[in-house]
Amino acid sequence: MERVDAVIVGAGVVGLAVARALALAGREVVLLESAAAIGSGTSSRNSEVIHAGLYYPPDSLKARLCVRGRDLLYAYCVAHGVEHRRCGKLIVATDASQEPALRALRQRAEACGVLGLQWLDAAQAQALEPELRCTAALLSPSTGIVDSHGLMLSLRGEAEARGAMLALKSPLQRLHRVADGFELQVGGDAPMRLHARAVVNSAGLHAVPLASRFEGLPAMDLPQAHWARGHYFACAGKPAFSRLIYPMPDEAGLGVHVTLDLGGQMRFGPDVQWIALTEPGTEDYRVDPARAAPFAAAIRRYWPALPDGVLQPAYAGIRPKISGPGEAAADFVIQGPAQHGAEGLVNLFGIESPGLTASLALAECVVERLRR
Repeated sequence: MERVDAVIVGAGVVGLAVARALALAGREVVLLESAAAIGSGTSSRNSEVIHAGLYYPPDSLKARLCVRGRDLLYAYCVAHGVEHRRCGKLIVATDASQEPALRALRQRAEACGVLGLQWLDAAQAQALEPELRCTAALLSPSTGIVDSHGLMLSLRGEAEARGAMLALKSPLQRLHRVADGFELQVGGDAPMRLHARAVVNSAGLHAVPLASRFEGLPAMDLPQAHWARGHYFACAGKPAFSRLIYPMPDEAGLGVHVTLDLGGQMRFGPDVQWIALTEPGTEDYRVDPARAAPFAAAIRRYWPALPDGVLQPAYAGIRPKISGPGEAAADFVIQGPAQHGAEGLVNLFGIESPGLTASLALAECVVERLRR
């Protein structure tokens, strides 16, 4: 049985950031990924937005790690040549009845340390984005977009340069606690057994089901896992907007918004479709073209000039949620030894948006939990 210092389960953007951080701290790292490539799930099927930190309750992990992660991510992109753009975004009230909620959103964001927000009336917003229709808007200049694939390749490269080893097509089948750490049974094309002093469960969509199967651990208080699929549609041609455009958020997400890719093309999404959990590798990412009609209706609330028939299915992603339909959005959960009593184990649950933005800050937290 091979002995290693730390094993990270899941090579999405957060797992890669954790692997990099531990490798930079001088620890021996093995990164297990059940798929054939890094970041093929939630990490590459999202809006690729660098969030400012607008939406989260003050003192929540999401609020703190989004603001911290945003600053770390911009600095990382500059230092490592990862393509990104600080394009800014507008959160819009499409009816006067939404304006009090928009003002409350601003107050909450400023309480979380988000600076530079600007209130715009309808004329000011339209001066910035002539195609936009709204009664008021909040300008967030620190919001941006990033090449998520380029970011993950950079994190992987830096981790491997510091000695981390990536094992693709290597699903964790069994984890058993022993006196001096953990024994892991890994499947795939090259099955292996590992002994690790530390294990980080960063399995994303499958983090909660995976933790429920860990053996020899004290009873853990696991959250309830839920999945929400979000679909995206593309719109070819010259973009109507130069900034991201977001409606007011709803109970399960941030609404069907306009994002831009780094080539300037517009994408719209995501919506929310609650789905049943499945086994790894069986996720359904199809986009039903019939969903274009409700997408168009949502978009025309702030872009009435959306032409008929221009929306084309693009892609879908699935969010690993730990709050279900009708429930208040749950915070990130970083479950360490203080919660479950197993020295050397960290579980990451519910790492949905703003997980991409917060990835480097989440990695800092994991390193600190393991250091303690």
